[in-house]
Amino acid sequence: MSQKIRVRFAPSPTGPLHIGGVRTALFNYLFAKKHGGDILLRIEDTDQTRYVEGAESYIIEALNWLNIPVDEGPGKEKDCGPYRQSERKNLYKQYADALIESGNAYYAFDTAEELDAHRKDHEAKGKTFIYNWHNRFKLKNSLVFSAEETQQKIAKGEEYVIRFKSPEDETLHLKDIIRGEMQVETSILDDKVLFKSDGMPTYHLANIVDDHLMKITHVIRGEEWLPSLALHVLLYRAFGWNAPQFAHLPLILKPTGNGKLSKRDGDKMGFPVFPLEWKTSEGDVFSGYREDGYLPEAVVNMLAFLGWNPGTEQEIFSLEELVEAFELERVHKAGAKFDPEKTKWFQHQYMQTVDDLKLAGEFGEFLEAKKVSTELNLTKIVSLLKERATFVSDLWEQGGFFFKAPKTYDEKASEKAFKVETPDLLQKVVSHLNSSEDFSAENLSAQIKGWVTSENIGFGKVMMPLRLALVGEMKGPDVFDILSILGKEESISRIEKAIRFMGQK
Repeated sequence: MSQKIRVRFAPSPTGPLHIGGVRTALFNYLFAKKHGGDILLRIEDTDQTRYVEGAESYIIEALNWLNIPVDEGPGKEKDCGPYRQSERKNLYKQYADALIESGNAYYAFDTAEELDAHRKDHEAKGKTFIYNWHNRFKLKNSLVFSAEETQQKIAKGEEYVIRFKSPEDETLHLKDIIRGEMQVETSILDDKVLFKSDGMPTYHLANIVDDHLMKITHVIRGEEWLPSLALHVLLYRAFGWNAPQFAHLPLILKPTGNGKLSKRDGDKMGFPVFPLEWKTSEGDVFSGYREDGYLPEAVVNMLAFLGWNPGTEQEIFSLEELVEAFELERVHKAGAKFDPEKTKWFQHQYMQTVDDLKLAGEFGEFLEAKKVSTELNLTKIVSLLKERATFVSDLWEQGGFFFKAPKTYDEKASEKAFKVETPDLLQKVVSHLNSSEDFSAENLSAQIKGWVTSENIGFGKVMMPLRLALVGEMKGPDVFDILSILGKEESISRIEKAIRFMGQK
């Protein structure tokens, strides 16, 4: 039986989840679900100095809002927990010790000041200081000291780190599902720190040990981890473990294409770069897709196309369709330019698919927040307005007139529509409305259009001023739909107000 696919999303809780991180989570989710596998959430919080309160719950809430929940993680504990690295810290020392035992790592006692002096000395000579095979025997470490000296230093409480001993002269052949074959000369690699004397592992050691213990089969992560790939592959080899398959996702670029999309770009450029709103302890507020009125389906669809292409003309994909179509081999190597307008396009498409009743509920909440009370049929209103709407707030911009009678009339339109004969014509419309028992749009349309035709008046002479009387501008859905929704009393009140307005001119 083939091994079950297991992937992980492993963010650091240092603040809100950037959409680059969300895209990584999404691609992991799509890949896992496509192959009947599991996705894990691991919180990489070994650096407690950068820990931000609330960041972990934000990450989980964001994934749940986007309907891409994890199968295992904090709060969803299974066999591979705990899922926070800070709760796993007692695990790592034995693995660092095992690397020392096998000769793949060593203790280094150089102080930060000493290393800084070496760097400056190299810079003065026009060279770059790298702690590796080239100079490791000239520095303060257990490769130079005897075993006895090394143990004495540790016993005395001297600060040390454990460094990986990179191979000296080897061509490392690396494979990446997205980028193909790569080669790295090990002689240019530095001896990375794996473990610090404070008892905490560095990212590299914790990451490899956790991925192995959590049975991760595929590591799908951002391009920024590509320079660490050689070290990670060497660590797997040093432990005698099978390495997972790797796939490094392309960067998400600014809309200009110039550089990586940063956490600060969104509010500078007027679009969110976070899934949910984030408030800092200093009181700064960063906008989120959810609070800006985006639907989770639209955000997911937009993110899927940042660096991936289905190879067809199809652009609108449900989550199920994305799972079905997703292939890591179809992810591009080149950076993906973020396009805020395309994001709005996706939102508009999804807005059209929302059930009118559900949309009416959301619009009702929006009106409540604006302190607008109404007994009008919101389901009917949203069904008429949503074709031109991208966000719930657009329903208000397009249909605010349903809830507030116009106080003024568009100047250009009223000059064109309000003529000498208009008050008499509108008065006749009022008579028809008054006598109408059936106030449905269909009946009103038949009645008024029948009268206009029989009197040979000309539709523009009646319909333009009627719309202006009801709306205040030349906008909105079909006039008879507006009349029907407003009802007899309100419709007549607005028309009579317009007649009085014309009488004052």
